[in-house]
Amino acid sequence: MAQKGLLMCVCQGTCPSFQQMNIFDVGNAIRRENLVDYVAVHPQLCSTDGDKFLTTLLKGDMTDKLFIAACDPNMQVKMFRDALEAAGFDKNNIRGVDIRNMNTEQAVDAITKMVTAE
Repeated sequence: MAQKGLLMCVCQGTCPSFQQMNIFDVGNAIRRENLVDYVAVHPQLCSTDGDKFLTTLLKGDMTDKLFIAACDPNMQVKMFRDALEAAGFDKNNIRGVDIRNMNTEQAVDAITKMVTAE
């Protein structure tokens, strides 16, 4: 059964641009609204283990749409290209939103708008 997922990256949790939000409150708000089938947090998706995580997560037919809340959406597609290819996942099934420099409420709003626009 194909699912929609939300993956959030917080740049190791030390980047100043993520200090105004509680990433766990963001994920819980989206989860409680049943906007996606699962929510995950990765500390640094642009790292080598981030590629491995994405490849593992997206292999098979479990996810048909992946929403990523992190840095610039255009950079996300470029950075994750190899992992998407390795998993056989169509890059057209990824949507991204930049949540840097947002507080918890703003991040929830931005993610909600992205997911419900689909």
